[in-house]
Amino acid sequence: MASPIAGGRASSPRLMAQLRQAIRVRHYSRRTEQAYAWWVRRFIRFSGLRHPRELGQTDVTKFLSSLASDGRVSASTQNQALSAILFLYDEVLGAKVGWLETLVRAKRPARVPVVLTREEVRAILHGMPGTTW
Repeated sequence: MASPIAGGRASSPRLMAQLRQAIRVRHYSRRTEQAYAWWVRRFIRFSGLRHPRELGQTDVTKFLSSLASDGRVSASTQNQALSAILFLYDEVLGAKVGWLETLVRAKRPARVPVVLTREEVRAILHGMPGTTW
């Protein structure tokens, strides 16, 4: 288990202001700014209002797992939350910790199209009035 990043206090307005400033400097869209700020606040609340510097890989993993299991969010939503957290640690806090690279993004499930068998098509066509198939 990786150790938390030293120092810090609960989610202060300064942290959110720093997050927003870092996003604006990089010319991210307003919607990205809103989404990242929302996910960072949700992560901090999930972690008992502890400052992200006090949190480690286990806390991030628990948060992402809770989204998938309790929140039943899609893989893309889970990945958006992860992107917000990675941005916070990399760009705002300047945390160069190895465990950030080990976090695994959620995989979108393969969607197999529903296709009727030949027999099912034949049964449907035979059940239709009119022309003989």
